[in-house]
Amino acid sequence: METDPRMERRIGLFGATSVGVGAIVGGGILALAGVAFAVTGPSAILAFGLNGCIAILTALSFAEMSAAFPESGGTYTFSKKVLSVRTAFLVGWVVWFASIVAAALYAIGFASFAAILLKHIWPAKSVELPLWFSRSTGVTLLALLPTLYYTFKLTHRTGGGGVWMNILKVIVFGVLIIGGLRAIAGESGTDLRADLTPFFSRGLPGLFQAMGYSFIAMQGFDLIAAVAGEVKDPARNIPRSMLLSLGIALTIYLPLLFMVSTVGMNPGQYITTVSAYQPEAIVAVAAHNYLGEFGYWLVLAAAILSMLSALSANLFAASRVALAMSWDRTLPRHLEAISRRYGTPVKSVLTTFFIVTAIIIIVPDIAIAGAASSLIFLVTFALSHLINILFRKRNSFKLSFKLPYYPLIPSLGLLACLSLAVFQGIAVPSAGVIVASWLIIGGTLYVALFARRARVVDAVTEATDPRVLLLRGRSPLVLVPIVNPANAEAMVAVANTLAPPNIGRVLLLSVVTELYSVKPDEVSKQVFGAQEVLRESLIASFSVGLFPEALTTVAPQPWDEISRVARTHRCESLLVGLSRFQEDAIGNQLEDLMNSVACDVVVLRAPEHWKLTEINRVLVPVGGKDIHDQLRARLLASLWRNNIRQISFLRILEEKVKAQAMEKIRVKLTRIAREEVPGAPEVVVVQSDDVFETIIEHATESDLVILGLQRLKDGRRVFGELALRVARETHCAIIMISHGI
Repeated sequence: METDPRMERRIGLFGATSVGVGAIVGGGILALAGVAFAVTGPSAILAFGLNGCIAILTALSFAEMSAAFPESGGTYTFSKKVLSVRTAFLVGWVVWFASIVAAALYAIGFASFAAILLKHIWPAKSVELPLWFSRSTGVTLLALLPTLYYTFKLTHRTGGGGVWMNILKVIVFGVLIIGGLRAIAGESGTDLRADLTPFFSRGLPGLFQAMGYSFIAMQGFDLIAAVAGEVKDPARNIPRSMLLSLGIALTIYLPLLFMVSTVGMNPGQYITTVSAYQPEAIVAVAAHNYLGEFGYWLVLAAAILSMLSALSANLFAASRVALAMSWDRTLPRHLEAISRRYGTPVKSVLTTFFIVTAIIIIVPDIAIAGAASSLIFLVTFALSHLINILFRKRNSFKLSFKLPYYPLIPSLGLLACLSLAVFQGIAVPSAGVIVASWLIIGGTLYVALFARRARVVDAVTEATDPRVLLLRGRSPLVLVPIVNPANAEAMVAVANTLAPPNIGRVLLLSVVTELYSVKPDEVSKQVFGAQEVLRESLIASFSVGLFPEALTTVAPQPWDEISRVARTHRCESLLVGLSRFQEDAIGNQLEDLMNSVACDVVVLRAPEHWKLTEINRVLVPVGGKDIHDQLRARLLASLWRNNIRQISFLRILEEKVKAQAMEKIRVKLTRIAREEVPGAPEVVVVQSDDVFETIIEHATESDLVILGLQRLKDGRRVFGELALRVARETHCAIIMISHGI
């Protein structure tokens, strides 16, 4: 899979690992260790270890998918490639929200610890801190300061940043662990066993409960996938950085938890009891017990550094998810703007910042929002395993990184993540309500604002990269009724632009209609005639490397039979060839056929011996309503894939249109053209009160004209006077298209 050229790859192995370490290490264990100890006792160590195993399983699925699709977006990108653009939007919408909420949580976490620090170091001992400082206003302001700072950094430089902060944070945790090891050296084995007994204070249910509460502490490796489009040598660096970041986290977490539950407790204290009393401060209490006042300050420093690095990583990842979605038009196109000076997606970063700021200021219960974020991550992690399984089944290309023991690893990961997600949904039902509400908001926006252009861009993606069709489990079938074998090569060539070879299928149909009115001895003659049509069509197709299928049927009415076959075989497109449009009866019958099927309909009028491979210039007249834009985009992108690069969009305006309005229309048409054709299509806007003559004039200079057919207010599909007149008065090839009903 080709990499995305829209963002420069500047992040190496160290930088990618720093993104993961910044998000994982610190904040989760400081906030959630006490909760885990309170519900399961010392076995919280095992809970974190098991969560680490689940995270590693998930990271392997993420690594394989990210190496195969080295583009920013993470689970959103995986969903887009393997499922559909609609599903991808919902996934991207909630993943964006989850990273935004996580950023808000870490900003508020920083503010809480910073407030404690300020109270300790306030220089004027005789003067208390301002009253507003101790209220929510002070915490909000402290939370907004680093959010604003990291937003400024992300708009002025690529990469997640925070490398030195991560190094400092790891050093601080290392000092805590070394201090704990020294304390353990002075303890006897009997004392240590006593501190860990009972290991399961509430049995296995308590262990599973602790896993559900604390799994979010392992979240962060997925952010590397979210910024994969900026990672150098992604096939090597993404898998390594994910596993390295998790390895660093577990190397810190497990020893620290062991020390907290043993030497971190004073004689007579038990970790479950102490954690139940003050869960949010359990690590600080433990560090103070075995390192004194110095330990307390170390935990405070680690907390501030952890919150800042996690805030930076989540802002970075959230902005890249928004950027990837804007590229696909599942979010507004304005978010895709890249700063020419800094090479950063300024609008995506700023939009993410404003939403984070709104959550910090408005949301009354940030803990519930955090639970919703945790639930989203678990569901999307489960989805990533499912996508990986589907990807392996459908993919036939060599992978640059393959997770071992397939399908065992993704299957176990899927089961584990789903189980924890169900627990989270039951334990915090309000989290499910928040997620559902966010999905409803997103679904409404998608249908109202994004769906149309997103489907167009997605059609271009499928056309330019047919592998996407394969990964989505789709094999588009194009039905091609054949009457004249001389047109077979041209018809099959056009059909293969709608259904790419080796992925889509083309079905040639010959309908025998005379058997009901001829004598028995003439039946064989009619059958042989139908077979001859298909034989000549297949030979013509094979001669140019096209390999369609063939079908002969018997029916009294050919038009009704074509409609029946299209419905029975669930054809995605119907391609009909006509040599002339002078006969109104044929036009009426074809219109009846178009309205009897729900699939796309394409009508080809081509000169004798016309070859699709020999055309150079394609003319695309467009009007104000683009009801066929998805089908048109698929066709044009397929032509571009087949090296037909000279494509011109033509818009005709009335003479009375003013220059300013004309320029706006030109800008809009240019944007539409660039969305539908990957290269640099030509855009022509002319003023004329005679639309027919203007199109015909431009058509004489073209090898192929692509016209959209008319749709009446009642939904009926008709040729329309424009298409019929252009067809009658021009000699070049014409393709007329009508998107499915």
